[in-house]
Amino acid sequence: MESRPQLFDFHGVSMTHYVTNNWENVQNFQARPDDILIATYPKAGTTWVSYILDLLYFGRVSPERQTSLPIYKRVPFLEVAFPSLVSGTEMADKLPTRPRLIKTHLPVQFVPKSFWEQNCRIVYLARNAKDNMVSFYHFDRMNVTQPEPGDWSSFFQRFMEGKMLFGSWYDHVNGWWKKKQTHSKLHYMFYEDMIEDIGQEMDKLCSSLGLVPSAEEKRAIVVEAQFDNMKKNDMTNYSTVPCMDFKVSHFMRKGKVGDWKSHFTVAQNEAFDQDYQKKMKDPTLQFHTNI
Repeated sequence: MESRPQLFDFHGVSMTHYVTNNWENVQNFQARPDDILIATYPKAGTTWVSYILDLLYFGRVSPERQTSLPIYKRVPFLEVAFPSLVSGTEMADKLPTRPRLIKTHLPVQFVPKSFWEQNCRIVYLARNAKDNMVSFYHFDRMNVTQPEPGDWSSFFQRFMEGKMLFGSWYDHVNGWWKKKQTHSKLHYMFYEDMIEDIGQEMDKLCSSLGLVPSAEEKRAIVVEAQFDNMKKNDMTNYSTVPCMDFKVSHFMRKGKVGDWKSHFTVAQNEAFDQDYQKKMKDPTLQFHTNI
């Protein structure tokens, strides 16, 4: 395996070549009106919401998908291009499903314009910055296609400065929140709300997508999409991906709200809170770091 990729500035956002290699094809990607784009900052619950959507649309009509196709093949990652593997744009182009479920970590300004032109439905999932940072740290430790994380305190600093793959958490969550005001088909969700009451959040999601699953279907999906069940399921836990070292950390680690408390020192927490006040100016966008 080649060495870890380096971050570099790409139109004002930190990126690696695995994302920018295929940039022209990403930007020229042709969305269809019934596509659903799943957008998140990395490690904010992307696989969780992807799996829920896949079950809602295809769980009943093609149950064999659930046991034969890993989630990353059902919901391709639009912007990635790893050498010797099919690129995300190519995978998305070849999806046989209607709707196509496609995931992205791109900040809102980098989303291919066809998604807006086709007025596609978009589901954005946001997670509080502290837990998101901890999850990202452990992910970078175990995934060799990610930049070297360094130790916790240097990672902590870098996260606050926004020098992360896909850029600043602050810019990401705020940029997508603003977009909600002009794109009526953008459904913005919070990880913490899903942890607290997944049934209620699924109802809101279904209503935004015009889906009417039966009570029985919903109950089944809630069970399937429980963290522990997904962690054990080889089709959702990424155990079939060679670039991830499960001896270092699991792809699905804890899935909790408040795990940041076992990582942040008191001084780090104070520094983070001060910085957060400065950067999170919009009073309408509120996160919970505990539930």
